Formats: sequence, C-alpha cells, structure tokens
Amino acid sequence: MKLDVDDMCFACGKGNPIGLKLDFAFEGEDYVTHFEVKPQYQGWTGIVHGGLLATVLDETMARLLWEHDRNAITGRLKVRYHQPAKIGEKLTVRARITKDRARLIETQAQAVNADGTLVAEATAVSMGV
Repeated sequence: MKLDVDDMCFACGKGNPIGLKLDFAFEGEDYVTHFEVKPQYQGWTGIVHGGLLATVLDETMARLLWEHDRNAITGRLKVRYHQPAKIGEKLTVRARITKDRARLIETQAQAVNADGTLVAEATAVSMGV
C-alpha cells in the first residue's frame, strides 16, 4: 500500500473547504506547524476541542514520517493535555522521531502557546504499510 497526499486531507489539504490547512516546515530536526485556535474549533466554551488538538499533534507526527519517505500510519496515539488552549491562541506544534525500529517508528510531539507554556503532548507508534 502506497500512501499519497492530495488536497482533501482534513489537516493539511488546501482544497478541503472545512479543513485546517496546516503548513509544515523543518526547524532543525523538528517538524513544525502553527495552529490558530479559531472559534469553530471550540469544545467547551472558549477552549479548543481536545480531539481536534489530538488531530493536529497526530498529523504533525504522521507528516514528519511522510517527509522522511516512511510509508507508515498511526497504530497508537497517546495524548496528555496539560492545560486548555483558549480560542484565539496560536499554538506551535513540534514533532520528532524518537525511535526507528524498521516497521515500527516512535514519534513525539508537543503543542505550546505563544509564551512557551506546554498545552499538550503526544507520543505515537506508527506502522510501516
């Protein structure tokens, strides 16, 4: 199975009318995106929905593997929330590979707000397909 990217990805697809349209870039070994918490991403009043934040963390780790020509999908995702991300905040999400064991690749990601406070972190184990 060969994984491919098109314009309809919910997280990064520029052609998806309801998508997040995330952009990514390398900063050293970190793979980085910036995510603005807009009102339509709300869960509880005034804060981002946790599942949407998990999506951004997962997408950053998955796209990192794709950039490294690793044909892999998320097999396990573990998210730890440290504090709510408020509507209007701009988060920076950074991901990196922590262990590469042929078919299983471990990654981690962190989301921080503008003052550098950790909002959430995630680890994933992805499987080569």
